[in-house]
Amino acid sequence: MSKTFIIAIDGPAAAGKGTLSRQIADEYGFHHLDTGLTYRAAAKALLDAGLPLDNEQVAEKIAREVELGDLARDILSKHEIGEAASKIAVMPAVRRALVEAQRRFSEKAPGTVLDGRDIGTVVCPEAPVKLYVTASPEVRAKRRYEEIIGKGGTADFDAIFEDVKRRDERDMGRADSPLKPAEEAHLLDTSEMSIEAAFQAAKSIIDAALSRNN
Repeated sequence: MSKTFIIAIDGPAAAGKGTLSRQIADEYGFHHLDTGLTYRAAAKALLDAGLPLDNEQVAEKIAREVELGDLARDILSKHEIGEAASKIAVMPAVRRALVEAQRRFSEKAPGTVLDGRDIGTVVCPEAPVKLYVTASPEVRAKRRYEEIIGKGGTADFDAIFEDVKRRDERDMGRADSPLKPAEEAHLLDTSEMSIEAAFQAAKSIIDAALSRNN
């Protein structure tokens, strides 16, 4: 293949797309980027510097300085960083800056797996494989709850469920790059599907596309 092979994976929070994306990248020896972490990294940099979260010009400048090779998931997954990220993620200038960086990343050889909210629709619309990974809000809230409890934390299921629904409304309702499946995306509903079953379903789709591209 002369061109980089791009796999675009979109879907709402806690649908399993991050785990699936990392598995796929490992399987094919591709580079992986969780694009949600790029917004969190920009938000953390603003918080660390004591800069405002409502100034689009400042946020864009910081977003252009984010290093995609240095995204520490454990640090960036903190709740307060997620809240800050959601505030700057609606800014068109911030989205443009990070989308440019994500597109540059997608060109890495021999292939890349990008997961997020707008990969198949905005970041990499030409990707030969587009997956939309979803699950019911109840299932996603339960997974998030069990993850927190499993790590020894405390959690309120009802609060998590409301948060999941709020995030869906925000992601799907925003004017700039709303969360929605790309027209030609393959839908993977993981509500009653194990990670292994989802991986095998994705693998068959990817293998077919790779054989067409050879």
